[in-house]
Amino acid sequence: MATVQETLENIKGRFDESAAAGQTLTFQFDITDDKTYYAAIEDGALEIAEGTKDDAHVTLIMDSETFVGLMSGELDGMQAFMTGKLRTEGNMMLASKLGEFFKQ
Repeated sequence: MATVQETLENIKGRFDESAAAGQTLTFQFDITDDKTYYAAIEDGALEIAEGTKDDAHVTLIMDSETFVGLMSGELDGMQAFMTGKLRTEGNMMLASKLGEFFKQ
């Protein structure tokens, strides 16, 4: 299984700049058995870094196995949410749109 860091590097390469054009959004990932990271999208550009952002639009809280599964497409986000593997804080509907910014 890939690590959180490997998964973050992988999604950078799958970022869809055209889907993110005109968007200003921050997704925060609170990995309960790892660290906290954020993905800030600003008008087609992506910044992924360790740490927190005070202005995060949504925070996704999960363990590293769930994070890797979600970001690789092997785990369905709604299923993870319904089974308690994923919790959110902030704009929950925005969490469902995360996949739109990354090509599979």
